[in-house]
Amino acid sequence: MIVSAEPTEAVLDLGVDPAELRRVLSHFCSGIVVVTGMGADGPAGFTCQAFSALSLDPPLVLFTPQRTSTSWPLIQRSGRFSVNVLEAGQEPISNAFARSGTDKFADVGWRLGPYGNPVLDGVLAAIECELYETHDGGDHLIVVGRVLGMVEHPDATAPLLYFRSRYRSLV
Repeated sequence: MIVSAEPTEAVLDLGVDPAELRRVLSHFCSGIVVVTGMGADGPAGFTCQAFSALSLDPPLVLFTPQRTSTSWPLIQRSGRFSVNVLEAGQEPISNAFARSGTDKFADVGWRLGPYGNPVLDGVLAAIECELYETHDGGDHLIVVGRVLGMVEHPDATAPLLYFRSRYRSLV
């Protein structure tokens, strides 16, 4: 059977319900990261589940903050950020960084990485980046970062995952 790449009919707007779309997309398992950076008044960060490797040459990654994020503009101004890959059991960190209007770093151990970005304690890996490009992504932005450096936790056992609207792990 040969399938044509050319559309043969006009695409119909089927009026996809956002709640239904979210429910169906929840069947895709994703890891959880916390994007951190240094704002003018100190460290800033937010939880993000849309993160991916993009290119090995040049070394690029991407993530998608909501347009309504108050943390991303603080990080964006610096032009650098860290992507902290959470380990199983770090649900409290994910929850803390998902909230607005709180001191997200209050009960979280962290240090400055080699490129000046906050690196959270106990994460599977931290990938330090400089802002490469930003694109429109509907109610989100598509942020591409050029990788500057990386650290990994050699004794880490499993990632923190999100599946069907709940945290999961491989352990």
